[in-house]
Amino acid sequence: MRNVEKYQRQYFMPPKVTYDWVTKDYIDHPPIWCSVDLRDGNQALIEPMSLDEKLEFFTMLVKLGFKEIEIGFPAASETEFEFARTLIEKNMIPDDVTVQVLTQAREHIIKRTFEAVKGAPRAIIHLYNSTSVAQREQVFKKSKEEVKKIAVEGAKLLDKLAKETTGNFSFEYSPESFPGTEVDYAVEVCNAVLDVWKPKKDNKVVINIPTTVEIAMPHVFATQVEYISKNLKYRDAVTLSLHPHNDRGTGVSDAELGCLAGADRIEGTLFGNGERTGNVDIVTLAINMYSHGVDPGLDFSHITEIGETYERLTRMRIYERQPYAGQLVFTAFSGSHQDAISKGFVWHEQKKDGGIWSVPYLPIDPKDLGREYDGDVIRINSQSGKGGVSYILKTNYGMMVPKEMQADVSYTIKDISDREHAELSPARIYQIFEDKYIHNDNIFKITECHFKQIDGILAEITISHADKDHTVEANGNGRLDAVSNAIKQYFNVSYELSTYEEHALSRGSSSKACTYVGITYNGKKFWGVGIDEDIIRSSINALVIAVNQIDTVRDIKNSKDERINSIINYIQENYLTVTLDDLSNQFYLSKPYLSKYIKEKSGMTFGENVKRIRLNKASTLLRNGNMKVEKVAEAAGYQNVEHFNRLFKKKYGMTPVQYRSSR
Repeated sequence: MRNVEKYQRQYFMPPKVTYDWVTKDYIDHPPIWCSVDLRDGNQALIEPMSLDEKLEFFTMLVKLGFKEIEIGFPAASETEFEFARTLIEKNMIPDDVTVQVLTQAREHIIKRTFEAVKGAPRAIIHLYNSTSVAQREQVFKKSKEEVKKIAVEGAKLLDKLAKETTGNFSFEYSPESFPGTEVDYAVEVCNAVLDVWKPKKDNKVVINIPTTVEIAMPHVFATQVEYISKNLKYRDAVTLSLHPHNDRGTGVSDAELGCLAGADRIEGTLFGNGERTGNVDIVTLAINMYSHGVDPGLDFSHITEIGETYERLTRMRIYERQPYAGQLVFTAFSGSHQDAISKGFVWHEQKKDGGIWSVPYLPIDPKDLGREYDGDVIRINSQSGKGGVSYILKTNYGMMVPKEMQADVSYTIKDISDREHAELSPARIYQIFEDKYIHNDNIFKITECHFKQIDGILAEITISHADKDHTVEANGNGRLDAVSNAIKQYFNVSYELSTYEEHALSRGSSSKACTYVGITYNGKKFWGVGIDEDIIRSSINALVIAVNQIDTVRDIKNSKDERINSIINYIQENYLTVTLDDLSNQFYLSKPYLSKYIKEKSGMTFGENVKRIRLNKASTLLRNGNMKVEKVAEAAGYQNVEHFNRLFKKKYGMTPVQYRSSR
């Protein structure tokens, strides 16, 4: 970028600059919203919408609350013309909705436009012609007076045809390419048009100021709008409208500051679709107001559903970081952010905020947009912290992990996320938690316990280890202490029972006790979790899980099925890349022997085991997240989505999309 000297500022400041708008710090009421998705947004699509698609989009806009909808440029194509006629002839325009059509200030186009809206119950005829210096000099080669005459003649023809055509019509005028137009000249042209229409308070017209190509900073645009607002004739009979584009990436700022400067109305599109960098994003504008406690008059409480419909009909994609609507905009992967958010949720739930939303990092409650906390806010990958993992376990599964245990759980989860290079769903997190802390008793189990009150507590326990049952007796200060002493005696190990916490875990109609036990062995902490209707059984289960993880105990196991367990576990942990060569190297066995051994011990071939694990992974992602099917296939180890779809349907009897919809 070495040719900066070829550029200069091409906008014009007003003859008199005022900054009254600066004294306002927020927009205290919503503007009139006009969606231009079906015209400006549609003409920007690689493949414009069909008639049926436009009808569906129109219906969605009505449901969202739009009262003014620009439906097209009827003279531009037969589809545009037919769309206008279909809405009118099939009485599809609600009583409180006004449609709008665009026309250049050219006689044959204006006449065709009136043919399209004949019989309309309420329609705005939107007239425009270009007024900028560049357009006057380079394109039209006309003087200011000649360009103004084009606008005036067009306004006269609108007035004439509106009186001759059946229907209820009002008018709008835009000095197209306004950003490169002298501001006082733009006002002069607009006032000349207004002198033709002579609007009244009960029959207003719209003067629309477009940032056709955004070339100035937002505060400059605001001063221009303020000047226009103060110098338009018939001001109390004029709705001052803005049509911001986003060439400089400040379309939202232009609209917001423009409203402060006197604008009454905004034309824009859902998610900012439009030519070049797009129009102003009405979703962002409306929810910005909502976050300030101002009702925008539009309903985006089902933002995900709206986005899916938009993507399907336009074949455009909503960026993951798109304000409010993007898949990841409410998501915190960072540990410190997750901790702050989870504490903020508790603060809000306890009503310490007086009912006023103030959760850190979340300017708006995701639930107000139909988003879920577990799937949208606290999400877990290798960057997450202990607070986030604990929040997922608590909110989804009622597990109140002790503070001392949280770091160990977090590192366990993050390590798997790091190795898999993947985000982990709540279901996957709980599966990992269950595998390590609840069901990790593959070395030994305690199958029976009997207690006697003899000098404290005498425990008689049955330890099932190495395919044999062993009865052991030991004394202790309490039941758990006695069982712990019996375990130490049998395995000849010494550890400290250092942490014990419990809480009720309600699921369905039964209430169970959930116990967390932490033991310290050779300076290292091991944890176990027990869940049972009986608190003693729950405590013993937790202790058994913790001791099962001690290296010394694991080294003396002698289970005939341990090798196959290790092999299946290795496949589970490395399902994306595992091969028979990997297993051969890992377990020092030949591939022919491995193939035979796996089939004999597990009942499935190596390939069948891998496919089972991958499809289970895919089903979990589909049930517990909003990832696109292509991303799910990739996360499950399938680069070819068609191949993935076939395998998935064969296993589950339905496609991935159908499977997700059935949840």
